[in-house]
Amino acid sequence: MAYRTLVIPAFFMHGLNPPQREAVLHADGPLLVLAGAGSGKTRVIVEKIAHLIQSRRFPAKRIAAITFTNKAAKEMRERVARRIKGDAAEGLTICTFHALGLRLVQIEHAKLGLKRGFSVFDSDDSLAQLKDLMPGAKPDAVQAMQGLISRAKNAGLSPEQAAEAAIAPREREAAALYAKYQQRLATFNAVDFDDLIRLPVSLLESDAECRLAWRERIGYLLVDECQDTNDAQYRFLKGLASDRGDFTCVGDDDQSIYAWRGANPENLSQLGKDYPALRIVKLEQNYRCSNRVLRAANALIAHNPHEHPKKLWSDQADGERIRILECRDDDHEAERIASEIQFINASRQAPWQEFCILFRGNHQSRPLEKALQLLRIPYHLSGGTAFLDRGEVKDALAWLRLIANPEDDAAFLRAVQSPKREIGVTTLAKLGELAQHAHLPLARAAESMSLLKQLQPRAANALSGFVDLVRSLRDDAKRLPPSELVRTLNERSGLIAALRAQCKTEQLFQLRRGNLDELADWFDGARGAGPGELAASLALLSHADKGDPGNQVRLMSLHAAKGLEFRYVFIIGMEDGSLPHEASLEEGRLDEERRLLYVGITRAKEQLWLSYAREAQRWGTKLRLTPSRFLDELPSAELQRDGADPVADAARKHERASVNFAAIKALLED
Repeated sequence: MAYRTLVIPAFFMHGLNPPQREAVLHADGPLLVLAGAGSGKTRVIVEKIAHLIQSRRFPAKRIAAITFTNKAAKEMRERVARRIKGDAAEGLTICTFHALGLRLVQIEHAKLGLKRGFSVFDSDDSLAQLKDLMPGAKPDAVQAMQGLISRAKNAGLSPEQAAEAAIAPREREAAALYAKYQQRLATFNAVDFDDLIRLPVSLLESDAECRLAWRERIGYLLVDECQDTNDAQYRFLKGLASDRGDFTCVGDDDQSIYAWRGANPENLSQLGKDYPALRIVKLEQNYRCSNRVLRAANALIAHNPHEHPKKLWSDQADGERIRILECRDDDHEAERIASEIQFINASRQAPWQEFCILFRGNHQSRPLEKALQLLRIPYHLSGGTAFLDRGEVKDALAWLRLIANPEDDAAFLRAVQSPKREIGVTTLAKLGELAQHAHLPLARAAESMSLLKQLQPRAANALSGFVDLVRSLRDDAKRLPPSELVRTLNERSGLIAALRAQCKTEQLFQLRRGNLDELADWFDGARGAGPGELAASLALLSHADKGDPGNQVRLMSLHAAKGLEFRYVFIIGMEDGSLPHEASLEEGRLDEERRLLYVGITRAKEQLWLSYAREAQRWGTKLRLTPSRFLDELPSAELQRDGADPVADAARKHERASVNFAAIKALLED
């Protein structure tokens, strides 16, 4: 293979495998790097930037590396700074597509009909404008229109083009609203987030002089996660790249999992059509996973069609076989996984942060949270709101805290406004002043007739009614088991009635009411507990999910796990209807679901568990579940199914019993 004659320092060559070296050295013409999971793609991009600068092919100020997230851009900038010392990298651009688009719009604002200092509307700003343009429309309808307009912009369509492409009446309605919305943005001298790609594309494609100027400004382009580009982003890449294709695109068609938000994995194939001289380099050596995990991943993804098939391999050991857990139901599944995590943590001294539990949808986290809480295993829920942080659950918890402890002012303030009653901010502020002068907590102040007389009669009556209800529920707490108390307060407090009034659909109401029912279930078995014991239970259940996760078990959706890695990985809900998702089964879209599972499998560095339930309780009905068809696509030689090896199962059970006994003994001694 012939390369340009270049002087490459020995330290630069050290540590790169042959395909990585080929990708770094190729600087003449377009390049597509098909980078398998864990194959070192970020290092390749960083080393290529260093090569372009040190070989004097391009100065740093004419190189742009585009990522999909600010976090990825920050990490890449830090790695480049460590790799290239001094001021050699000064002027280098490493940013997201939207950040680069914003820079272009700022420079070319006059050509785009914008004044200097234009505003960029976020999603909430845009939604407010659309709501104003759709008087009387329900919130769901406004959000649906927002989604259709965003989809049109991500396809690079102007309002006129969207109108021409519209087929269904709903699409024509969205196109008409799109035109009005753009007029509104122009009035405010504003653009929205999607315009930061659409407007540069429109300008680069229509203005040859501007296109040439930007190609001179950006001499070499590197694009990470190219399989996740939508149509507008791909056209942005083409507009910026020179005709001869001075770019490197890095991607993996097997990890394309964002079609639902407009990503088009076919863009990888389109590169070869648009740039016939395109060179393709495959990175197949994996530096993350055991070979057993990789063989399972390869076998699974081989069922998808491939224009450029890859086969990941590693020089690491085979590792343990993939465990397949068959469970009775969701709760049993969560209990088994929590117990397994506790056992490994105790027996191998493995930090909690080395464990990750993955699922198809965030709603699947609830049984897991309960099981982890009961074993006092710290966890962090990513990509969603932790169960105990959901609004309706926090409302119910405020009521429970107030019942258990009348001194809890924060619980009083939340409970008295959940649901809303004739007690406004002014009344609460006045009550606060009276309570402060009387040296009483708010709940006790609200019980004082002498203090209530100093409030407006209507507000005083409302507070008196609230106090009577809390007092009655406090009496109920002395005779009802905690789970029944939760169900009682959910009804009597008005929380359920308020949810019904707030929710626009029966499905949303049932989902949010289910959260309150789930909270009640958490207290099952704690019979005979009074307010004091209840307060202790609440202290055990309280769980913060903010800031740096630190040393905690990670819970996240499969979509959120992309780019991450963990020593121990559990993938739950391996049933048809969950993974693959029911909608994908109905629409025949199995390829992306298979890629989603592939992403999950390749997060595991050392050990992997796949679990499924035999049955589930849905809307009061017990359903029989079918194990995921994807389990049959995995090589049986790499799997360890429940009951397949009775001797090993017995040994494993005995070992766990010993460790669990030691843990219980230590807990009692503590």
